[in-house]
Amino acid sequence: MPRVLRILNRFNLGGPTYNAAYLTKYMAPDFQTLLIGGENDESEKNSEFILNSLGVKPIVIKEMKRSINFSNDVIAYQRIKSIIKRFKPDVVHTHASKAGVLGRLAASNQNVKVILHTFHGHVFDSYFNNITTSFYKSVERRMAERSTKIIAISELQKKELVSKYHICSSDKIEIIPLGLDLSRFRENMNEKRKTFRKRYNIDDDEIAVGIVGRIVPVKNHLFFIDAVKGVMEQTNKKIRWFIVGDGDEKNNVKAYAKSCGLQCFEGSSSKNKYVLTFTSWIKEADLVMAGMDIIALTSLNEGTPVSLIEAQAAGKPIISTMVGGIENVVLPNKTALLSKTSDLPSFIKNALLLVENDNLRSQISVEGWNYVENKFHYTRLVKDMKNLYNHLLA
Repeated sequence: MPRVLRILNRFNLGGPTYNAAYLTKYMAPDFQTLLIGGENDESEKNSEFILNSLGVKPIVIKEMKRSINFSNDVIAYQRIKSIIKRFKPDVVHTHASKAGVLGRLAASNQNVKVILHTFHGHVFDSYFNNITTSFYKSVERRMAERSTKIIAISELQKKELVSKYHICSSDKIEIIPLGLDLSRFRENMNEKRKTFRKRYNIDDDEIAVGIVGRIVPVKNHLFFIDAVKGVMEQTNKKIRWFIVGDGDEKNNVKAYAKSCGLQCFEGSSSKNKYVLTFTSWIKEADLVMAGMDIIALTSLNEGTPVSLIEAQAAGKPIISTMVGGIENVVLPNKTALLSKTSDLPSFIKNALLLVENDNLRSQISVEGWNYVENKFHYTRLVKDMKNLYNHLLA
């Protein structure tokens, strides 16, 4: 049985953790997989519940953290190298940037037969200044030379890696979209909706709009706040807005919202009505999607945003900026209304279209599940990955 060493940046709540967990669990019995990864940051929601629910027990390398730290990175590299010596994998498959660099270096130095890396996103836009970005591009080009294949999660991402960022040639990249367990977004949704809306005191005639994800600069929450203000100035509809998640920028976002005259609340079970609620992390994503009426995303850069896949599985219409692989995740004008990252008037216009038109929201919701059911289910992900591994090992 071929052995796979799967290496993930860190076990935080998001698409990479779900995909690493599903691939670790369901590639058996054809492949024996060992999963290792770093610790998540304190501001990030821990995702151990994902691994526990699947019975996956990873090795945690505490020194492998998101930020660059020479001494920690050297220790993490040595630990990965030691694990490779013991486990003797036929395939080393890394996910996301830090794991990709350390894991591929160790694997190539140990002459592993097949070395793969999945770009779940990238840091080439809207993360760092030009000098730092150029450095990361240079590193990724060197790492691509050590890789048997690079895996992109969308057609657009492949095009960017090849033509825009010049990471590697087109023939080195395979496209394998994310895969998730979407069944829970179809089960007991009425009961889940009642539970969520009772928790946050949302009336039946109130429209709930939520943005889900880390509160960090690249997610562009200040743009979301500007959109909230713009929509509220142009409608008489009763709307409640939610920021689901946490992160380093939460206090700044909250302060900005208050400076815009928005009433804010943090937590749940408030008897008062607040325009904007910060819920922090909620691990039951299906509960969130059931309770919402519209899902928003305002990012400056994205790979494959899990929240938009989950929204479509739950039949929720989407308003989003048009970045990264989003056009490959949604059906523009059918499951989502898209606008450019800097086009606030267009984003507000799209939000108003959904807020004001109940029939349009219902029409869009029907398309979502039909689109994501086969394209983004984990069974398809596992099948595609098995085929690629077998082909490369042969």
